[in-house]
Amino acid sequence: MCNEFSSQKSLDELLREFGELNIPLDFDGGRPNLEPRPSIRPTDPAPIIVGQDGGARLKQLRWGFPNPKGGPVINFRSEGRRFPTGRCLIPADGFYEFTGTKSPKSKWLFEPLDGGLLGIAGLVRDDRFTMLTCAPGPDIAPYHDRQVAILPRSAWAAWLGPPEEQPPIEPLPAGSLKVTRVR
Repeated sequence: MCNEFSSQKSLDELLREFGELNIPLDFDGGRPNLEPRPSIRPTDPAPIIVGQDGGARLKQLRWGFPNPKGGPVINFRSEGRRFPTGRCLIPADGFYEFTGTKSPKSKWLFEPLDGGLLGIAGLVRDDRFTMLTCAPGPDIAPYHDRQVAILPRSAWAAWLGPPEEQPPIEPLPAGSLKVTRVR
């Protein structure tokens, strides 16, 4: 399952993308310095977006819920569940999946076909976040039996909104992602 993603969009690009959807995006304190990060891995801090009073707030939290049984919980199945609280969007411009049984495994980068921003559905607990997963869409199925839950832009406001407005979590349709072999 996804254990690495890319977040290389600038703050100005995030403000523009959310502004186009009429979702005001703000942040605590001064303007955050979002450096381009082609590789974010579990326990790394990353930008996430939570709903707030009809708008959205950018925060930087660590990836992975604490897990008393071992490593962090970085992915959480969405099927059959409602998420009335703690919803967030993880802005990403790509994510990676790995195939093969021997190291080094083949590494595949999945990016939006339009070069834009992916809104990965996630959950926040305290100062941590995790990504939701669902069944794979046709672009991902040849590489993995699950995918991160990517919400269409039209669902971002509802996902960040009140509990009763939770949009469905579904795989992406065919042709949504460009797939590139990295190694």
